[in-house]
Amino acid sequence: MRRFSVPPLATAPQVGGLADAVYNNAAQSPDHVVLGRKTDGEWRDVTAAAFRDEVLALAKGLLAHGIRFGDRVGIMARTRYEWTLFDFALWSIGAQPVPVYPTSSSEQVYWMLHDSGAVACVVEHEDHAMTIGAVVDRLPQLTRLWQLDAGVVGELTASGTHIDDEVVSRHRFAVTPDAVATVIYTSGTTGRPKGCVLTHANFMAEADNVVARWEPVFHSKPGDEAGTLLFLPLAHVFGRMVEVAAIRARVRLGHQPSLAAKDLIPDLAAFKPTFTLAVPYVFEKVFHAARRKAEGDGRLGPFDKAVDVAVRYAEALEHKAFGTGPGPGPGLRMQHQVYEKLVYAKVRAALGGRMRHGMSGGSGMERRLGLFFAGAGVTIYEGYGLTESTAAATANPPERTRFGTVGQPVPGTTVHIADDGEVWLRGGQVFTGYLNNPKATDEVLHDGWLATGDLGALDDDGYLTITGRKKEILVTSGGKSVSPVLLEERVRAHPLVAQCVVIGNDRPFIAALVTLDPESVTHWLSMRGKPQLPPAQLVRDPDLETEIRRAVVAANTLVSQAESIRTFRILAAQFSEEKGLLTPSLKLKRKAIEKSYSAEIEALYHG
Repeated sequence: MRRFSVPPLATAPQVGGLADAVYNNAAQSPDHVVLGRKTDGEWRDVTAAAFRDEVLALAKGLLAHGIRFGDRVGIMARTRYEWTLFDFALWSIGAQPVPVYPTSSSEQVYWMLHDSGAVACVVEHEDHAMTIGAVVDRLPQLTRLWQLDAGVVGELTASGTHIDDEVVSRHRFAVTPDAVATVIYTSGTTGRPKGCVLTHANFMAEADNVVARWEPVFHSKPGDEAGTLLFLPLAHVFGRMVEVAAIRARVRLGHQPSLAAKDLIPDLAAFKPTFTLAVPYVFEKVFHAARRKAEGDGRLGPFDKAVDVAVRYAEALEHKAFGTGPGPGPGLRMQHQVYEKLVYAKVRAALGGRMRHGMSGGSGMERRLGLFFAGAGVTIYEGYGLTESTAAATANPPERTRFGTVGQPVPGTTVHIADDGEVWLRGGQVFTGYLNNPKATDEVLHDGWLATGDLGALDDDGYLTITGRKKEILVTSGGKSVSPVLLEERVRAHPLVAQCVVIGNDRPFIAALVTLDPESVTHWLSMRGKPQLPPAQLVRDPDLETEIRRAVVAANTLVSQAESIRTFRILAAQFSEEKGLLTPSLKLKRKAIEKSYSAEIEALYHG
């Protein structure tokens, strides 16, 4: 199949902007809890009326400090309550937030604030302020710098008390759906980040159609209150879409700035979300942590058996949903029931206990991992999208999930596969272009179609599978074209592996660089009675090399011999954003990695 469309479920608004939802919620259901806010270690409810009052007061403070309709304001902070507060306050006066990743360097910050023409910037703490301070003399348009941890919300709110509410209303009513809502800069895997101009209508089309299609799975059971804990970065379009959709759908929204298990797990237990939206990395960490605990308790055999049962159980249900099988048989159902209390309930408990559904995007999730979670009682709907498509363009439908694919088009979206295999998208969520960059815009927008740069295929039911990126296809010196993504994801599925980058462009064969997951390696060493060695010595451990070789052999079963990984190198340190080897959304910067590890790569081919 070359093209598949799904009609919209939500009507495109003809008037208004994103801030209207805050005021409408307060008018229609003032006591409805729309947010959870963590203060002094406790989660406290925030009603629709209370949130409206905070947004309105902050909007008046922004006006008092000279922020005007159409102005751009940077936000450089981790995922926290105040980010959402500033987003809706800025939208209330027709201003445009510009997200800045909190880990950005001074030069990256300079480029985003300069290119966007930001007149002010909100930062989280003093380190962020110093990052901007290093380049502020080159940003003459930037006249205000506000720091969250220095109490700026209170200061701004106090300074706007003399402004009448009606002034904010006049600004808000002047916002139209086609007005710019935000400029989000791409991660920049290939060159300088580009500013994606997204309108209020883009977010409405995206959020309203996602909510209309998937709202039933936001609840753990019919009739309960839906809630989600957002730990994705709000500087990324995925997190921003979740924020907007939660406010528009009145889903209780909490913020968690850390992905570290020691911070995230207690908040999942306390907040008790009914569903979550995350990247595959989070689900992988939950799975590997559960497996390590089982091994530490001497129960690895039963755990692995429970995993196998869950996978087969979910696979049987998948076959039934598509009319290709009868569903789980009596024996499998009985085995599944045995492991429900022993294993599956404990996995769900690690996610807060109430969660029954999740959505995953940002990168590919291994089919077997998706099947395991579904068999354990948490169905994860994998999707696909870009900043340029305001997050999800496709996602698996709740009643017919095809694991290993990124699903069908979101309602209101069309997916087309071009002659060269490139995925093209069309829909109300497709952006209007790159800021100040008509040449780059013309390269990706063609008569309303977005050329994604990703390669994919549609099956007969309209489910999309992503097979790689056009710019990342490797061509060996023998002329063999290889997409590295499939190999990398399979190697990375091994518990000991943190990252994998496949190389081989203009070289005689395919090779790989592999980094290790510290928590898993520490556990692996202790379970085998081995000393905790420094990384430089550890990578030469023959038993460890044998484990990684198993991961490589498993990956090679997916491809032909000419495409397989012939050799690999275990590295002593992970690729990191600080070293310039990952984007803020944790994507590999392939050229930078190859340059940084040129000596190791040469040794693979000539060692």
